[in-house]
Amino acid sequence: MALAAVPLAMAVGLATPAAAAGWEPTRNVEVIVPAGAGGASDQMARMIQHIVLEHKLMKPSMLVVNEGGASGAEGIMDTKASKGDPYKLMVAFSAIYTLPIAVKLPFNWRDLNPVAMIAQDEFLLWVNSATPYKTAKEYLDAVKAAPSGKFKMGGTGAKREDQIVTEALDKAAGVRFTYVPYKSGGEAATQLVGKHIDSNVNNPSENIAQWRGGALRPLCVFSEHRMVYNDVVTNGISWHDIPTCKEAGYDVQYQMLRAFFLPPDTTKEQADFYANMLKKVVETPEWKAYVTKQALHSDYRTGKAFTDFLTQDEAYHKKVMEEAGLAAK
Repeated sequence: MALAAVPLAMAVGLATPAAAAGWEPTRNVEVIVPAGAGGASDQMARMIQHIVLEHKLMKPSMLVVNEGGASGAEGIMDTKASKGDPYKLMVAFSAIYTLPIAVKLPFNWRDLNPVAMIAQDEFLLWVNSATPYKTAKEYLDAVKAAPSGKFKMGGTGAKREDQIVTEALDKAAGVRFTYVPYKSGGEAATQLVGKHIDSNVNNPSENIAQWRGGALRPLCVFSEHRMVYNDVVTNGISWHDIPTCKEAGYDVQYQMLRAFFLPPDTTKEQADFYANMLKKVVETPEWKAYVTKQALHSDYRTGKAFTDFLTQDEAYHKKVMEEAGLAAK
């Protein structure tokens, strides 16, 4: 089954928001991360926190708060409940679709005030480097030859992005993993290093330190095209050198949004302030270096371009989750 990422062609009409004229924060802003510490969302939030401080893009401080309970529902529902509070800025990823679909969470992204999307993130298939598997085919052939469910795939949360990718890979490769959910991609990386699981489908940023340290090995990337980054990461290999899973014979494609929302009943002027600030963030050398290092696809959208993306991405997730049997009945 091909999980086709939302086409980049939808990004027409991208526009920089008008500078906020009548509002700016006068006290510290909480950046709500609906995920555990160490994962890709947490790392990104802390990098943005650093850039905002370094470039004095906001007078008060940003405080990163992890609220990853219930697979991210804690942070999402906290933001929804904080009506009219412009001092809570939520980091959003695909859980804004997957949780309502999977567990009928009483939430829709339209409940919040969309600010901006700044990137899309990749997923890769990773194994422990102590194993003999050098390619996705070698690994998945071994999984197929073993009893169903013997091999364990780790990921962040249940019925979320990592499990969606795993279920699609099961179908494409004719295998059956036992999926093991963790609180964050950082924990999934630690468990793979410790050989408590056989593989994970972490984002680049969640496994890069372990890859550089020689503990983990990437086998393929779940995207239509190879990543564009040619700089060597380790052992003479760049992100671009990693084949797509489709090249290996498994047509599974998935990318995840990285975006920001305010609580309901906040104003356009408040959203514009943060959208304008984030636009400045993605133009800094630090952000450009970060997306290169973490193999993110920098992709800034706000206004209608952003909400159009959300509408189509939500419909896409509903379709693939129903096909994978992950949608609540």
